[in-house]
Amino acid sequence: MVMNKRKSKRGFGIMEVLVSIAVLGLLYVALTNLQSGNRDTLLRIRGRDGAVEVAQQVLDSLRGAGVKSLPDRDTTITIPEISRTWKGQPGVVSHDMTVPYTVRVEISSDADYIAESKSQYEEISHVYAKRLLVHVEWPFKSSTQSIHISGVIR
Repeated sequence: MVMNKRKSKRGFGIMEVLVSIAVLGLLYVALTNLQSGNRDTLLRIRGRDGAVEVAQQVLDSLRGAGVKSLPDRDTTITIPEISRTWKGQPGVVSHDMTVPYTVRVEISSDADYIAESKSQYEEISHVYAKRLLVHVEWPFKSSTQSIHISGVIR
């Protein structure tokens, strides 16, 4: 009986090793997919943050110019392409991410922002504010993402 205990198997068998390699391989594939999804999410969020920044800068610059600098009639203005670049490391390799943004601004007079005055001799109508709707679009993978931000310029 003492002899039997000494001849007992020690270590792992070939089947245990193959099963553990298969399980580790599946875990590695799952982690790789998770990291890829996280990277895409990070890039999408960076692109959206840049679009919000661009839209806000457009609104601020038009506010700075004032309502008198805007056309009297309802119109749409297309602004030349604006790009934003981020230095980052979404992944193993550090690189720059540049996103081109297309900006379109719809300017409209609103009945809420018209002051009217009537007298026996004349009728005066004055637009003291205009409503703006800023559309920002940018490419992401094989689709076009967009945001819309509205504001009022007085």
